[in-house]
Amino acid sequence: MIFKSITKRKIQVVLGVLWLIDGFLQLQHQMFTVNFARTVIDGAATGQPLIVAGPIHIAVHLITAHPAIYDTIFILIQLLIGILILNKKTVRQGLILSCLWGVGVWYFGEGMGGILSGNTNLIMGAPGAVIIYVILALAVMPNSKEDQTKTHPAFWLPIFWGLFWIGGAIYQLLPGQNSASDLASMLNINSVYAPHYLASLDNWSARQVTLYGFKFIWILALVEFLIGVFIFMPKPYKQVSLLLGSILAIVFWVLGQSLGGYFTGLMTDPNSGPLFVILAITILGCPILKNQTLFKRSWVSLEKFIT
Repeated sequence: MIFKSITKRKIQVVLGVLWLIDGFLQLQHQMFTVNFARTVIDGAATGQPLIVAGPIHIAVHLITAHPAIYDTIFILIQLLIGILILNKKTVRQGLILSCLWGVGVWYFGEGMGGILSGNTNLIMGAPGAVIIYVILALAVMPNSKEDQTKTHPAFWLPIFWGLFWIGGAIYQLLPGQNSASDLASMLNINSVYAPHYLASLDNWSARQVTLYGFKFIWILALVEFLIGVFIFMPKPYKQVSLLLGSILAIVFWVLGQSLGGYFTGLMTDPNSGPLFVILAITILGCPILKNQTLFKRSWVSLEKFIT
């Protein structure tokens, strides 16, 4: 079956490649200018509480003083992470470094995905791509006695899948994104700088959202909630959750995240859409997919730990 072929090592390789891609994306011309700090990093502070916005503004001030130097450092760190993870002998060190660096990027570069502002949703990229990097890294962290080509990702990984989708449903119903006009406005804003084909999709989607009104928001929130809940249920429901969640994540990636914004020259990562798909594929390799509920598996593991 497919889950038997998804091992820790395969996901480690995927993470290593992703970090290399992120490193190469930092080589774009605008990354060496003040545009990177003022547009990407400072933008993450918009609408955030002081505990998030304050440190971000300090980071922007530091980076804009010497943008080329800091960008070079960012490039080297991310390329180093990728190389360490791809090398079997240093994979653990690479994953640990990726977690430390990833948490920093999530806080300063993504503003924690906007979760403290209350004005964010899965469509626009919450909870942030890099925090999924971190969670995946922890799920495939090697143990010294394991053969990484045979062992599977941690059984607890589906918990985060459920939390992301249930949380996404809750955030979708909060002020700022709980009306058709709010969501349509987000999509229309995306279309301003997007290529023609993406702009057309965004504008068409915005019209459909407006047409169906408030009930569209409730249906969307309900679907997200069910995707999150189904992962905690028996195996057939889990599979539906992973499939439906992956499809919806790709739709979000195209419409809400504009394919990661590759056309801006300031793309730092693929955004969260593809990461949700990678997360779903990784979960297929978790032991939890073997006809056990997540609660049962967790209880068995707790019993083994206690005894």
